[in-house]
Amino acid sequence: MKHHNYYIYILLCADGSYYTGVTNDLERRFEEHQAGNIVNCYTHGRRPLTLLYYEYFRVIDDAIAREKQIKGWSRAKKEALMSGNEAQLFRLSKSYTQRSHNP
Repeated sequence: MKHHNYYIYILLCADGSYYTGVTNDLERRFEEHQAGNIVNCYTHGRRPLTLLYYEYFRVIDDAIAREKQIKGWSRAKKEALMSGNEAQLFRLSKSYTQRSHNP
């Protein structure tokens, strides 16, 4: 397993949506998003962007797993994570678990 610096990040787009990504260079990647360097990227037509949140990882597999996890979350759950509201994050996780197991 390769150890390096990896980050997952959440951007706020101009249209109010969130974009979650993973990178090994947070500053460079944010600048690429902001400049619109990648035409087919979700953020290209949704600039300007604001970096709202990031987490650091040493192992790329851990960063990718976290990115996939967060991408599957609701907007409310992402907002609870970004605000550091652990109680709300737990409640949202609990209500999802209850809904998915109790039809």
